[in-house]
Amino acid sequence: MKHADTSSCVGGGSASRVAQLDLFAELTAIYRPSVHASALPELDNRQVYSAIAERLGVDRSEFDRREPVGASGQRHSLWKRKIRFGQQTLKHMGVIERVAGERGVWRLTEAAGKGLSRAGMGVRLVGFSTELGACIWGSNFDALHGLEEPIVLMLSSSPYPIARARAYGGPTDAEYVEFMVRSLEPVVRHLAPGGSIVLNMSNDVFERGSPARSISRERVIIALRERLGIFKMDEMVWANRSKPPSPVQYASKERCHLNSGWEPLYVLSNDPIAWKSRADNRRVLQPHTERQLALIARGGEQREAVYGDGAYRLRHGSFGNPTQGRIPRNVFEAGHNCSDTRALRRHAKELGLPAHGAMFPTSLPAFFIDYLSKPQELVVDIWGGSSKTGLAAERAGRRWLTIEWMLEYVRTSAELFRGFSGFNMSPALADVGGIDA
Repeated sequence: MKHADTSSCVGGGSASRVAQLDLFAELTAIYRPSVHASALPELDNRQVYSAIAERLGVDRSEFDRREPVGASGQRHSLWKRKIRFGQQTLKHMGVIERVAGERGVWRLTEAAGKGLSRAGMGVRLVGFSTELGACIWGSNFDALHGLEEPIVLMLSSSPYPIARARAYGGPTDAEYVEFMVRSLEPVVRHLAPGGSIVLNMSNDVFERGSPARSISRERVIIALRERLGIFKMDEMVWANRSKPPSPVQYASKERCHLNSGWEPLYVLSNDPIAWKSRADNRRVLQPHTERQLALIARGGEQREAVYGDGAYRLRHGSFGNPTQGRIPRNVFEAGHNCSDTRALRRHAKELGLPAHGAMFPTSLPAFFIDYLSKPQELVVDIWGGSSKTGLAAERAGRRWLTIEWMLEYVRTSAELFRGFSGFNMSPALADVGGIDA
């Protein structure tokens, strides 16, 4: 898998090193307090220059070196110039603010200090990696730029267009179609012929002020077909009997709806004919039931029958051939909790970071990875969240790439990958939370 590694800042002269500096990640790490700090750090530019020089192993004197810039040839410090630009950008993003009454002193905004650090457009930092894959801190809209390997499977749970968005945000119901088309366009551009896109979407989105369910997900599927040429191969049910009672307003309060127990899983592809050679249900066969094993042992059915006006015929010996297992139904049954979810919550607590608020069980991506890809093929998740897709791909021997725009989620999910071959964490994540990289 070839992808731009923006975590490095080595090699070449001063200009090339400054060009490679991922300033958003470095500044975020510098301004963020340690897990035990009682207040947000307030740093003047001199302290910022020294901190970045120390983090990158650069001689502090390089920051005072002036070089010609632009057509006029005026001499500036390239380091200081880029840092000041980064500060202004982070200011407009609402991440840092000037300290009142102090010239050139900055700190995280209160919201950024307590909440989540969202990657700006164009920011791409390899947060952590293994021999098989990498987790990128960045925006899903542009993080695939430069990818030179075809995507065989993109599996993700998209942000739900619910009235009260989770901490990581999300589109409104009115914005959902455009958001989804724009998000998936780069994926489709890199999708291998017959590759798959698996989307976990919500069924519990309602028309504003009404108990009528929104048809936004249906409109998304139609838009993907008409605008991106993506075909619907299957619409599966994720049956989750452990879902908390919902929708609260209409089921528990107004008592008109039943409690929800499932979410849709769409299987999509850019080429239905090529998809047939990639999808293989023999890779996900389930054990036969005791009843089926007994039927096989008897040599199959011992009767003849016709059902459904001739649509189904039962012949002597039917279902008697020994097989490796039974083909799964297109209903995936699992609770949302699992051992990896519990581990992530424990790591988040140890790091003093917020836990992701919507995690599917690792068994969900594991099933589709086995079903729709082969070892060493590339699996991607553009809304990485807790990196469960990457984790399942790592365990299954697939190459993987996850993209997550909240730095804290990248940092927490890195803890699940520490034991895998080639694990490496970007130094920019070292100060995010309380465990050293």
